[in-house]
Amino acid sequence: MSSSSSQSHILVFPYPAQGHMLPLLDLTHQLSLRGLTITILLTPKNLPTLSPLLSSNPSIQTLLLPFPPHPQLPHGVENVRDVGNAGNLPIMAALTNLYDPLLHWFTSHPSPPIAIISDFFLGWTLRLANQLNIPRIVFFSSGAFLASVLYNLWPATNAQALRSLPTLDFPHLPGSPTFKQDHLPSVWRFYNESNPETHFIKDGMLANTASWGCVFNSFHDLEGHYLDYLRKNSRVYGVGPLSLVGITSNGVGRGNPDSHSGNDDHVKTWLDGCPEGSVLYVCFGSQKLLNKQQVEGLASGLEKSKTRFIWVVKTGAEVGFIPDGFEERVTGTGRGVILKGWAPQLMILSHKAVGGFLSHCGWNSVLEAIVGGVMILGWPMEADQFVNAKLLVEDMGVAVWVCEGTNSVPDPDHLARVFDESMLGDSATKVRAKELRDKAFEAVSGCGSSSTDLDALVKDLGQLSSAPTVRE
Repeated sequence: MSSSSSQSHILVFPYPAQGHMLPLLDLTHQLSLRGLTITILLTPKNLPTLSPLLSSNPSIQTLLLPFPPHPQLPHGVENVRDVGNAGNLPIMAALTNLYDPLLHWFTSHPSPPIAIISDFFLGWTLRLANQLNIPRIVFFSSGAFLASVLYNLWPATNAQALRSLPTLDFPHLPGSPTFKQDHLPSVWRFYNESNPETHFIKDGMLANTASWGCVFNSFHDLEGHYLDYLRKNSRVYGVGPLSLVGITSNGVGRGNPDSHSGNDDHVKTWLDGCPEGSVLYVCFGSQKLLNKQQVEGLASGLEKSKTRFIWVVKTGAEVGFIPDGFEERVTGTGRGVILKGWAPQLMILSHKAVGGFLSHCGWNSVLEAIVGGVMILGWPMEADQFVNAKLLVEDMGVAVWVCEGTNSVPDPDHLARVFDESMLGDSATKVRAKELRDKAFEAVSGCGSSSTDLDALVKDLGQLSSAPTVRE
């Protein structure tokens, strides 16, 4: 630990959605372990998420500010999980109203932070950092491929004209990828030039490109081409997979909720009785709810296939959509397990019996599959998921495309065929997934790329010594 890093005070500002918060808390844990002084900004109802981090890092301070009200948000909502992905825009807009309270806190603090690390959905914090004359570092909870796509989209002055095209080409990106219009990131498609209420989205994304540096929960062997592309114009640190950094360093950044689940023993015992690589894990993240037709189509596809599976079904409406008798038939024969609500995903994906993961391709799920050495069967729906799926299928060859779209209803016969073909034996896709797992472990160990970048980030932050000075 350098003396400079132990004197550096950093403000960390997560965006209140599970997929955004957890990896940034993992990073915060690593920065704290390396001697940086940390204050985390959040609103009161998000404080419980920090409990494991604060218990293991008592030196970390919290700054609690009231969540600003917004006319499109129900009273008391402070996290995307409470309203679903449709709540992202009003939550992003509401949080911009923390500017003045944050400025007041900085100017009244006896030893204020000398840098801000904030989520890429909080681009407005660059304006605050500029007023304080300190650096702002962007944390991307998604990958460098997504950031590369966004960096090419937002400078465009003819957004509406671009939206009229059925596909968009990105000739300046590595591999010159092409995307269908509805496969572009949701944050781009939410923006409407004729609607002033969405202009803050573009302003925030452009601010990301102008910030002091960028930190990615990614690693060189996964996204090296895109990390290098972004390095042409910014300081870039690829420090992931951050959940794996915590494992290899005996860290507890976000805590391990798996150890608190009553499902653990039952699931592990069932998996222990299954052949290696024979089980398909089915889960679509914490936000997306499947509709009745989707649940019925997926259930029929699983039943028609010969593949063993674990299916995580969200409590509430999704459970009610499960066809009558399905659960009894598949569990009675020992061919499947249905988990209702939360599941010990990290444990499941790391078990040798699991060989495939039917996923929405959210970035955290992607990285957890990579760490487990498990191939992905992709069903991207929204947000960054189509970009991630393209990376996995076309660039890395560790995934296959199964279905697409938020409201698409899969054909059961097609699902059954893809499940059986993908899960049979040691396919080339499975082999590449295991090879990528090994490269992920290499990245975070010793002189690996992510370990080196994390050390560089800590060193660079430690060399920031100027106290904030408010610009009028």
